[in-house]
Amino acid sequence: MRQVDNPSTSSGELTALLARWSSGDQDALNQIFPLVYRDLRRLAASHLRLERQGHSLQATALVHESYLRMLGREEAAVETRAQFFSAASQVVRRVLVDHARKRKRLKRGGGALIRVLDESLDAANAQGLDVIRLDDALAALAKMDSRMSRIVEMRFFGGLQLEEIAKVLKISARTVAREWRDARAWLLCQMESSSREDGK
Repeated sequence: MRQVDNPSTSSGELTALLARWSSGDQDALNQIFPLVYRDLRRLAASHLRLERQGHSLQATALVHESYLRMLGREEAAVETRAQFFSAASQVVRRVLVDHARKRKRLKRGGGALIRVLDESLDAANAQGLDVIRLDDALAALAKMDSRMSRIVEMRFFGGLQLEEIAKVLKISARTVAREWRDARAWLLCQMESSSREDGK
């Protein structure tokens, strides 16, 4: 999984820009984007490696589409790098899922078969993961436990470490680790069940 704990720019500069963006200065996002572009591109590339070869969405396009959607967000309450990547994780998830749904419609119901999520549920080990099934399972999880759903979203789609997620959610890293483990188990069950039902 892409890690975002080694910033390529000064955290003070980024924090100041994030504060401006949070207070409604949309121009600040234009200055933030070049500072985090490399990290966002690596994150996008790691997700796209899960897709079939010849995938029509490229890492650069995923980053730019995510950026455009972030520009359109009315609310931007982010003060730290981790919070920024938490917000970005939601947008990246939406772009990937929207693209997968469109591709599935074009293929008249086709799509990648789900492969079993392994213990880590990360980009390196989820080769061939059906992002639509994951999104559906996450939506179901959010109805039961929205915090666990956000933990998965930030970890899988945002590349955040457990400690970073703990700071964003203002809970202990131990709680994040426990809920991450429980969420993985629940999602695996949910997605396997969905896969079996589709196979009937």
